[in-house]
Amino acid sequence: MYPTSPAPQSGDPMPFSAHFTTPLPRDLREAGAATSWEQFLGEYAPSAGPLRLGQFTCTEERARGRLGPQARTYRATLAIGDTIETSTTAASGPVAALTAMLHDCGVSVETTSFHQLPTDGQTATFIEGCDGLHRCWAVGVSEDPVQSALSAVIACANRLMTAA
Repeated sequence: MYPTSPAPQSGDPMPFSAHFTTPLPRDLREAGAATSWEQFLGEYAPSAGPLRLGQFTCTEERARGRLGPQARTYRATLAIGDTIETSTTAASGPVAALTAMLHDCGVSVETTSFHQLPTDGQTATFIEGCDGLHRCWAVGVSEDPVQSALSAVIACANRLMTAA
């Protein structure tokens, strides 16, 4: 366990970066030092956007005795605008699965940088993504590292979709 600053409360005046014991990704350090927790999340983890992730699950158990990385099947409910879809794909992990599902739905997000940092019992995932035209950073925060990463991918996709 890494020592960190306590989780921020509403109105917390500490800069976002002060909640971590290690530096933020280089491109986010200035913004992290200049904004509060709420301001940073408002910018890099927008709660509103055209894309939303509903249920996300791995639909199979890992077989005993299988060595090395193996594709597993994932299922997700995605809402894009007013359309709700269920998507299924095989991938080596949850981030790869979600990225493939988004691509199948016409949403391009290529992860160009991925960082996870602990903060007070939670994981913050920082993702830089590109859609072929635009590049942006996004963040997801959760007690579960996988959910943190999935939230960051969705936040990045939303930021890219609204940047166009």
